[in-house]
Amino acid sequence: MAMKPFPGLPMAVSFLLWCGAAGAWAADAVPVYFGTGGPGAKGIYRATFDSKSGKLTAAELVAEVGGPGFLALHPDRTKLYAVANFSGGPGAIGYTIGAGGALEVVNSAPTGDGGAAHIAVHPSGKFLLTAQYGGGSTALFPLDAAGKLGPAQLVRHKGGSGVVKPVQEKPHAHMIAFSPDGRFALVPDLGLDGIMIYRLNLDAPAIERHGFAAAVPGGGPRHLKFSPDGKFIYLLNELASSVTTLAWDAAAGTAKQLATVPALSADVKAKEAMNAAAEILVHANGRFLYSSNRGNDTVTVYRADPATAALQVIQVQPVRGAFPRNIALSPDGGWLLAAGADSNTVAVHKVDQTTGELTYQTKGVINVPAPICILFVQP
Repeated sequence: MAMKPFPGLPMAVSFLLWCGAAGAWAADAVPVYFGTGGPGAKGIYRATFDSKSGKLTAAELVAEVGGPGFLALHPDRTKLYAVANFSGGPGAIGYTIGAGGALEVVNSAPTGDGGAAHIAVHPSGKFLLTAQYGGGSTALFPLDAAGKLGPAQLVRHKGGSGVVKPVQEKPHAHMIAFSPDGRFALVPDLGLDGIMIYRLNLDAPAIERHGFAAAVPGGGPRHLKFSPDGKFIYLLNELASSVTTLAWDAAAGTAKQLATVPALSADVKAKEAMNAAAEILVHANGRFLYSSNRGNDTVTVYRADPATAALQVIQVQPVRGAFPRNIALSPDGGWLLAAGADSNTVAVHKVDQTTGELTYQTKGVINVPAPICILFVQP
């Protein structure tokens, strides 16, 4: 599928934004920021990653703020946003990235519906969205030319699947994903067992409900990623520890279920007192997928068929840490970092470019207090 530019952006910039998270560039020294949440954590931390050796420098505190659980980068790469807690109520905060990776506050704004679990900046740079897990809502914050946050537009989700009680008796919006053409926002909702689909008005800016894509009953959708060609969605089910593939119709803004593959075998899950899937990644080549397993403390590696989105589990790799709430691929796609939220660690694993399998990088662990988000920033 030919890639179309994001509305209002030139093709060259659109290409970088479209494939950036999956690893389209190469650089030796890459800044990486860590969002945190838990005992001992003081805010946002920063390190430098060497993509040749797979080594991380020691992490340093660069912004003191309460519970910056998830981070997002502005498309111009000079501004960073986080969901966090403030005296005026939970919300979003913006920073400019200065010399040496220092962060300087632009401003903050409340969600109006409690703390957010996820944040994402639209490729146009005109606004960002947050997903409120506890409140069950999506919030839009307009951004001005300087990156300043405006007041939130709040859209509340309604209902609940009720399959897994009590957690699914009400909505739990979990993350924000933009369609490859930038026309839609997709919000997996753990309580609704599906994906809320919003049409985006880039001029206002504003969101309006467009549709809903049902997931597997009792699955508990958490995060999703698009395939590199934009034809498929890989949806991670937190409660069922599985991945559901969906076919995405870009013109209609609809998604249709194809298949579901367990991240862990039934025998393994039966032995765990608790296991919950947390993050999913798609390699830039479209042939490898990765999902993290909290409780089992592993990353499941999948082989993907780019033509059909069919998945096959080929490896379950220990993360060398505890409770991997977040994982991330380096921009060149050569390494996977796993954040151990309960072990206060970030561990490095090398990605085999032929098979996709992971190999732990010996002595490739640094200490970060309660890390729950990893964000690479390509200069």
